[in-house]
Amino acid sequence: MSGSLGRAAAALLRWGHVAGSGVLRGPGVRAAGSGAGGRSAEQLDALVKKDKVVVFIKGTPEKPQCGFSNAVVQILRLHGVRDYAAYNVLDDPELRQGIKDYSNWPTIPQVYLNGEFVGGCDILLQMHHNGDLVEELKKLGIRSELLDTQQDQDSK
Repeated sequence: MSGSLGRAAAALLRWGHVAGSGVLRGPGVRAAGSGAGGRSAEQLDALVKKDKVVVFIKGTPEKPQCGFSNAVVQILRLHGVRDYAAYNVLDDPELRQGIKDYSNWPTIPQVYLNGEFVGGCDILLQMHHNGDLVEELKKLGIRSELLDTQQDQDSK
């Protein structure tokens, strides 16, 4: 990732929105709600495998309720990930604890790619910075929009 692109991405994350857009929700984002409360490990397993990209956040993609959840939403937005399921753990304390137990990860947000636990905000941000997220999305058949931005900047 070029220095200017990295700085632009960092600025977007710092300010918590995409320039010129107050909307955080892409056309394919499903605020999946909290219908997973009290579910077994098998049911949580089915939830995380139902979509290519699944996030468990505080709030919704349109209105994240913590900075870390906001950063996850913004990173996905920067990469053009529009089709993903988002579960609001604030609506359901059982889901909140259940997903922590399922992943053996103590914090929210949690990100799953193709049914595999990736980590939280810090891991996703690291993957974004070092380019691993572009590669992981590619494995899912998702082309990162940052590649197009990079090509546009390189051609100038």
